[in-house]
Amino acid sequence: MRYMLLYYLVVNVIAFFMYALDKSRAVHHKWRITERALLLIAIIGGAIGALLGMIWFRHKTLHLQFRVIVPVFMMLHGAIILYLLAKAI
Repeated sequence: MRYMLLYYLVVNVIAFFMYALDKSRAVHHKWRITERALLLIAIIGGAIGALLGMIWFRHKTLHLQFRVIVPVFMMLHGAIILYLLAKAI
């Protein structure tokens, strides 16, 4: 259970920084991280970090698929995290 929570922490930090990096590269017209990779990190557990990255960096907020998929998976993974925390207590 501890490892699962650590996994969520790490994957969310990675997701946040992926969105930061992609935004920076977009501003500087450089090679970008694919939308598929940005969505995948959210789906595998980084949705909270992805949503925070979207809001903080104002990135991908106009794309419908990001506005739908990321919050849906954030709620799903948030529920899993709450369950794991409740079970640990």
